[in-house]
Amino acid sequence: MSNEMESIEQSRDMMISAIAQSMVIYGVTQSVGRIYGVLYFATEPLTLDEIKDQVAMSKASVSNGLRELLETEMVTKVWKKGERKDHYIAEKDFLRNFITFFIKNIRQERNLIMKATEQVEPRLEEIASQTSDQQIKEKAQQDLALIRDSYNYFDWTMRLANAMESGEVFKYLPKTTEDKEK
Repeated sequence: MSNEMESIEQSRDMMISAIAQSMVIYGVTQSVGRIYGVLYFATEPLTLDEIKDQVAMSKASVSNGLRELLETEMVTKVWKKGERKDHYIAEKDFLRNFITFFIKNIRQERNLIMKATEQVEPRLEEIASQTSDQQIKEKAQQDLALIRDSYNYFDWTMRLANAMESGEVFKYLPKTTEDKEK
């Protein structure tokens, strides 16, 4: 291998490591980040075995990592004519990956809290309206006020998620500085 090609490979390895480390910030393991990084720099779709060889992980670990990346839409399974094995490609648009990840987490957070709220709010309302103990009544009312205040947050985050999904957010925060100047 020439020095130049070796230098390119070393550069890719450094970038793959950086991508893997940065994905940890978003709750993705470094090994899954490494799989994504390998696919990101791949010039053609790769099979599970090809990925396994490049990341030096077990087939089961790569398969689990690919499943996670498929769920977050950072990787797509593609069919390659004449081959029976599945092939995978990376979504190379970091902004799209971020938006997809962010929207999914916003909606997941909202769903978790709203399910709890549906169970808790009626119980607190009942306690607040039926108790004769003033201290308990005040505590229930305080908790209800906190829950109801959170509705503004969830309304805002859902509007943000919807604006990101529709692309409306880019009217206010363009994707690039060139877009802003237009």
